Amino acid sequence: MDKLKQIFQTKNSRKGSYSVALTAAVIGIILIFNLIIGQLPQKIRQIDISDTDIYEISSKSQKFIKNLNSDVTFTILAEKKNTDDRIKNFIEKYASQSGKIKVTWIDPVLHPSALTKYNTESDTIVVSDKKTGRKTTVSFDDILVSNSSSYYTTSSSSSSSTQFDGDGQLTKALSYVTNSKEYKAYYTAGHGESDLSSSVTNLMEKSRIKTQVLNLLSSTSVPTDCDVLILNGPSSDLTKDEIKVISSYMKKGGKVMVLLTPTNKKMSNLYGLLKDYGLQVADGYIADTQQCYQGNYYYLVPTLSVSGEMASGLSSNSVLMINSKGMTQTNAARSKISTQSFMTTSSSGYAVNDKKQKQGTYILGAYATEKVSVKNSEGKKVSKESRLTVYGSHMLIDDEVTSSFSTLENLTLFMNSVSANLDQQDNISISPKSLSVTYNNIAHPGIFSLFIIFVIPAALVIGGFIIWFRRRRQ
Repeated sequence: MDKLKQIFQTKNSRKGSYSVALTAAVIGIILIFNLIIGQLPQKIRQIDISDTDIYEISSKSQKFIKNLNSDVTFTILAEKKNTDDRIKNFIEKYASQSGKIKVTWIDPVLHPSALTKYNTESDTIVVSDKKTGRKTTVSFDDILVSNSSSYYTTSSSSSSSTQFDGDGQLTKALSYVTNSKEYKAYYTAGHGESDLSSSVTNLMEKSRIKTQVLNLLSSTSVPTDCDVLILNGPSSDLTKDEIKVISSYMKKGGKVMVLLTPTNKKMSNLYGLLKDYGLQVADGYIADTQQCYQGNYYYLVPTLSVSGEMASGLSSNSVLMINSKGMTQTNAARSKISTQSFMTTSSSGYAVNDKKQKQGTYILGAYATEKVSVKNSEGKKVSKESRLTVYGSHMLIDDEVTSSFSTLENLTLFMNSVSANLDQQDNISISPKSLSVTYNNIAHPGIFSLFIIFVIPAALVIGGFIIWFRRRRQ
């Protein structure tokens, strides 16, 4: 026994005891810390380390959720243990933003009658509002969007997913069940216009905007249920009668959006309408030697000057305009018209045609408003505001552009422009997040980057070798 006591009284044994006690204390602190963290709300304790911030709740969604004035239930018909962790984590974080949102899981394997009750399939979220009585569904396949070609290669929907649209789909559903107001957008055809891409129509649907084609050649007027009329890149001029239909619509407080396209055809009627609202279209393509994408002068990176609802959801102002027309501001046809640009080139912009190049700062996006007096349904005169929004290029919303550059905010800016035309500015359309791996390609590293990448690591390796070699000789 004495020998055993002597062992524990040695210097080494005392150090060992201190180490054991210190280790036990650290483990205890870690356990207590984890217990405390586990009690915090999901929105606080979850840190998004995904490549494209798929768990981020957008400012639009946060504002919308904060203003909820009714109780909403997310009834999830799925096996929770087999549900993709990304979906489970996002739903938990999303619902934690408000006490008005309640989440209920129902296992359709254990309760198959639930599918009949809710008239839907498994792996579906049923979003319902008790106050309005409205209900809609969100499929897991709409949240984790898969590429069909890669699905057949990998035979797994989760591994073939290319986009995560949790924020957009849930906020779209919330907007639908809590609001009864819906909108209608018409887009013209018959002059070489481009169809609205599925990305655009999906975003409009999220903002409760239905779309429908309108041929002005066979129309004597714009439909009365039109909230906004879109001309997406007409490549041939409109007739005088068509311009008359649009002008008449705007004099009644109508809202029109025009996305231009480069063309060799004369566009005197359409450009004449824009000139009436204080926008003179320049001749030729617009180039910018200062603000362009990787030295391509016709791939413009414009300067944005947006505020309020027009700036909603814009974080980086990363907008790309390809093969754009440009405009300059001129005197409007009527004194009540107010014209405001919100997107321009730098001072090194050029209007380039076959004959000359004219330098200047050109407008790439602008809107004009006018207060008009119209009669309401009761025959009384009321004041309304007509609005004309013009973009220099329809490529702003072209699917090849928006899908090729995942960081662009082209669609966000466009949807903000659409929302500005609505009576209730409640644009809550949110683009899906890409699940593709982002590679850091350095096109022009420069001296400083070369120093960081090569010189410093080499110096550390050489320094370490010298220290090791000296110690080895001692």
